[in-house]
Amino acid sequence: QVQVAESGGGLVQPGGSLRLSCAASGSIFKITVNDMGWFRQAPGKERELVASITSGGNTNYADSVKGRFTISRDNAKNTMYLQMNSLKPEDTAVYYCNFDYILWRDEMEVGRKWGQGTQVTVSS
Repeated sequence: QVQVAESGGGLVQPGGSLRLSCAASGSIFKITVNDMGWFRQAPGKERELVASITSGGNTNYADSVKGRFTISRDNAKNTMYLQMNSLKPEDTAVYYCNFDYILWRDEMEVGRKWGQGTQVTVSS
């Protein structure tokens, strides 16, 4: 019942920028989205947290992206963004969004949802 739409990945040269989006929806039911985050997984490596943001706007970043990436959200649209600047080859990975939610249907559903992932490739 909870749907996720990720977009914004692609191929970019080192030093370039990309903006990722993650939109959450509850289909015909009302959804409350709480903490949200972006994770990434490079080939042969474990999935790691890139950045997170609470519903109140408090943010947290991995040391490797501080000063280059900015996470934000639009609570009215249940959408999260990741602005990635000064991209490096080591940022190449599949990026996944993740969020905690409450789905208000006949029985309240509390859960965590992953996006399908979007490929980011930084290469000259």
